[in-house]
Amino acid sequence: MDFVKLINCMRCGMCLPHCPTYKETFLETASPRGRVALVRKFQEGELVESEKFLEYVSLCLDCQACASACPCGVNAGELVAEFRCERKQEQGLSTMEDLILRKLVPHPDRLEAATAPLRLYQRTGLQKVVRSLGLLKVFPAALERMEGLLPKLPEAPLRQTINEVTPAVGEQKGTVGFFLGCVMSLIFSEASLATVELLSSLGYKVVTPKDQKCCGAPNMLGHDIDGLKEAARFNTDLFQSQQLDFVVTDCGGCGAELKKYGHHLDGEAAATAFSTKVRDISEILATEAGTLKEKLKPLPLKVTYHDPCHIAHCQGIRSQPRALINLIPGIDFRELPEADACCGSAGTYNIEKPEMSDRVLSRKVQNVQKTGADYLVTSNPGCLLQLKKALSEANPPVKVIHLTELLQMSLNA
Repeated sequence: MDFVKLINCMRCGMCLPHCPTYKETFLETASPRGRVALVRKFQEGELVESEKFLEYVSLCLDCQACASACPCGVNAGELVAEFRCERKQEQGLSTMEDLILRKLVPHPDRLEAATAPLRLYQRTGLQKVVRSLGLLKVFPAALERMEGLLPKLPEAPLRQTINEVTPAVGEQKGTVGFFLGCVMSLIFSEASLATVELLSSLGYKVVTPKDQKCCGAPNMLGHDIDGLKEAARFNTDLFQSQQLDFVVTDCGGCGAELKKYGHHLDGEAAATAFSTKVRDISEILATEAGTLKEKLKPLPLKVTYHDPCHIAHCQGIRSQPRALINLIPGIDFRELPEADACCGSAGTYNIEKPEMSDRVLSRKVQNVQKTGADYLVTSNPGCLLQLKKALSEANPPVKVIHLTELLQMSLNA
């Protein structure tokens, strides 16, 4: 770990009002400033690795809102993640972590096979029976929670059905590679299909390599830096073998990780070149605003927007999604209070830390309800899962959709 990053924190406290866990607890140890101090004291040998110490450190959502607020550029979330990766390298992966992070996640075929029983579970009506009888209560609470987040799955993963090359409609103005995230392919395939169709309609030839692997974000969450580097090298080589103007993704988490490949691989030229080509879909569409606006049809909807942490804080993208929503004629856009505050999903945080996740989520739901919006738009699968469930149970319910789904609705209206 770079010790300079730790001592750069001047303890000004500018991060405090932006940290979700500090806002819920008002505890210094649950703040970015407190976590940096804890890690620093550990590195200096003044603290030992106690259960309490690990609990404080693990409470971080890694939303990186602190980094956006820090005048010195200290990224407490990233520092904590790096610290936990270093500890994991010393300890090694557990059998279960090795099974998930090395033998399942990097293999799309195995991931798809592993989720096939869930489709059967839904299509046979077994899910309705299980839920209506409350049978999940006899299983561990984490399993019940994961099942509750599961939305209706598509007929098949998009990776299996999408063409590897989607031609441009009309005159071709460029070629983009599409990075199809695992969760987007397995669960939110309609949103990713809308992404490809939007790009094609704007004159882009879209190349979607079917051999692409997970971006490595789960490895980062699991503090498996070696697995992350393996994923980075594979995807870099795969996409760099194509003649592409950009690499586009509609998954905030994937985009944030892909843009860091150069950093993860210590400045390797190929990885750095790859990362400079990566664009969130909103960045590409915003450059086509004039052309896109001519194609959009009125939608008389009240809409608000939630900034995913991986897009707002990790990639600095805030204005483009709002500008795109406001291109749609008839849209009544309502700004969401604390729009860039985490929703509490944070990878697997909502399963591992359900109590804190629910507290953070409750604040988000209350803010959404204040807007009076019918639709909440966002662009990260973790946020979609977390908010779809919570807002479907709100009164009145609010529909949650991906940005590209909203734009496609307008195109087809």
